[in-house]
Amino acid sequence: MPSFDIVSEVDKHQLTNAVDQVNRTITTRYDFKGVDAEVERSEFVLTLRADSEMQIGQMEDLVRQALIKCSIDPLVMDVGEPTQSGKQVKLEIKLKNGLDKELSKKIVKIIKDEKLKVQAAIQGDAVRVTGKKRDDLQQVIAMLRSKELEQPLQFENFRD
Repeated sequence: MPSFDIVSEVDKHQLTNAVDQVNRTITTRYDFKGVDAEVERSEFVLTLRADSEMQIGQMEDLVRQALIKCSIDPLVMDVGEPTQSGKQVKLEIKLKNGLDKELSKKIVKIIKDEKLKVQAAIQGDAVRVTGKKRDDLQQVIAMLRSKELEQPLQFENFRD
């Protein structure tokens, strides 16, 4: 029986490349000369440090551009509020990795509302879709790509 998985994952290697790219850009930009500014990464949390909120805003734009260049959808970014700590301003950006229960339920409901001959089941942080025909599964993929969800989706393990 044909099936595939719906997931939402961030490639750690590409994320590391994006962070390195932003840090390199910061060291070469004129408006960051003599400024202690950098982006630190721990798992799926990015911490931006700079001397002013204006620079934090520019760094956030740089992070967004670097993620796009590294094929990571910027919808995964959950940007916090900038906080002042001493002379520096910090900003935390959490990256959404995996489907949470609410989004998984929403995806299953969307699939069931289309009344296609497929079954959708939540399996951990993924949604498995099975059906008798490959065309039905491809319809589900096309329909989900057209929907505006709060997280980017990837479709993996397509099996016949």
